[in-house]
Amino acid sequence: MGVISFEEEFSSPVAPHRLFHALFEDAHNLMPKIMPHGIKSVDFVSGDGGSGSVQQVNFAHGSPVKYVKNRLDSKDKDNLEIKYTVIECDAFGDKVDFITNEVKFEAGPDGGCICKTKSTYHPKADAVLNEEEIKAGKERSKGTYKFVENYLVENPHVYA
Repeated sequence: MGVISFEEEFSSPVAPHRLFHALFEDAHNLMPKIMPHGIKSVDFVSGDGGSGSVQQVNFAHGSPVKYVKNRLDSKDKDNLEIKYTVIECDAFGDKVDFITNEVKFEAGPDGGCICKTKSTYHPKADAVLNEEEIKAGKERSKGTYKFVENYLVENPHVYA
């Protein structure tokens, strides 16, 4: 089976720089604090958050996924764009080699933003990827975005 790509776009009432900061600049501090039921910790395995850094997200007990390791490929703070690769995840099994992700935040109407994402799944050898499982994982990720969005709406001073 070949590579599978998904592109999505969604709007948020939160300003683009705030959402970018919460999700990609300070996630290692913010996520475990506001989501202890879902995320136990976000740790730098190598680097300090710059290109080439590897970060591991450790999920709380009972989560269907225990951990995910991401390598930061590039981060453009001025244009609110990030590219990163999921290089390891206990949910991959023997099916996925890696996943590349591109995320861009643009100004939207009424001070909010438009988030554009592209995820590309690269299967191992002759592995067959289950698109329903991929969609379920993407929905969990979108749930994290929405949780952070709600926190920022309720706390307008955070990352203002």
